[in-house]
Amino acid sequence: MGRQRGAGLGGGNDEREQTLNQLLVQMDGFDTTDKIIIMAATNRADILDPALLRPGRFDRQIYVNIPDVKGREAIFRVHSRNKPISPDVDFKNLARLTSGFSGADIANLLNEAAILAARHDRKMILMVDILEGINKVIAGPQKKSRIITESDKRITAYHESGHAIVGRCMKHCDAVQEVSIIPRGMAAGYTLSRPKNDNSHVTKNRLNDEIAMMLGGRAAEEIVIQDISTGASNDIKRATELARKMVCEWGMSERLPNLFFGGDQEVFIGRDYQTQNSYSDDVAAIIDEEIKKIIDENYARALACLNEHRDVLDQMVKLLFERETIYGDEVDMLMEKKPLDEINAYIDDKLNRQKDAQKKPEPIIQPVFESAETRIVPEEPKSDEPTEPKDDDKKDDGSDPMGPTDPIDPLF
Repeated sequence: MGRQRGAGLGGGNDEREQTLNQLLVQMDGFDTTDKIIIMAATNRADILDPALLRPGRFDRQIYVNIPDVKGREAIFRVHSRNKPISPDVDFKNLARLTSGFSGADIANLLNEAAILAARHDRKMILMVDILEGINKVIAGPQKKSRIITESDKRITAYHESGHAIVGRCMKHCDAVQEVSIIPRGMAAGYTLSRPKNDNSHVTKNRLNDEIAMMLGGRAAEEIVIQDISTGASNDIKRATELARKMVCEWGMSERLPNLFFGGDQEVFIGRDYQTQNSYSDDVAAIIDEEIKKIIDENYARALACLNEHRDVLDQMVKLLFERETIYGDEVDMLMEKKPLDEINAYIDDKLNRQKDAQKKPEPIIQPVFESAETRIVPEEPKSDEPTEPKDDDKKDDGSDPMGPTDPIDPLF
């Protein structure tokens, strides 16, 4: 309703603009003694009508950002109140693993974890259920029933191994959390790396390392398969977008440093319809060259890293063929050149411990009279003569406050 007026290609007498005009007029009539506060929310503050933001109208703006690690921990506790959570669930660790999640994402992953626990006939939500819920929110549900050819499986295994090894070698990349060749969502496989903190500033070295990690899958295909596939389409798209932002928005180019050439914000028809670039064709050509230079240099770094660790690449592919999914500790063991037998034994031991934790506790039945002593207490003979009431039982006035009572039937 508060969208900028005159934004359409037609006339300006539509119902929405009339409603906005009436709102502006009514807001001008408020006095300081009216005790009226008007609040509104939007996700597109850039397209609001300027008249709405003038003093006396919506002149106080509060930005609601994504929660930090403490906020996510508190949100986890709020949304888990009505759910049976296992004592082994660590909310601090979950808050660290869910960097960038909103409150709705956290509520969604807890619901997914509850569904997974119900599918496995468990009465409590375990840590493994919540971790799988996180992956489901990030990458979508697993598709274990999907039929995969051996050729596709081999390409996916080398592709994801390339991501993991390059990410492990790069100094400024986040730690690799999980590598899998099980299809999830639209992806044939995935490599997850989660940040350790909520840093809001990103350095140039880290951006270059992230681009190298994105191109690690394509580099592994070129080294081993001697060919390239369409599986790296999303990696190339994200790497190119990141390189363009480095050149055009963040001034991280060597030939065009400290300059802004416009971002990739959404075009608002009516305001941006006839806007033109503020740089010449020669500068546009330099921008394209700088973007290509960033991509080529980081691709060369990925190739060099994988050629150096070619034996680790083959070992990781063998392990993925056996296990389909490995985690950060197994990736570290592979990088340390440990044999596959030792890694498989470690995985088996970890799975056994998880199965023991997931077992339903059996009811503990103890004999009721296990510690009771058998004693015979002789009963004293009853006398037929009525006994005199004690002094404490006598009433002061000699009357029963409840009135006369009927004799009690012994059957009842």
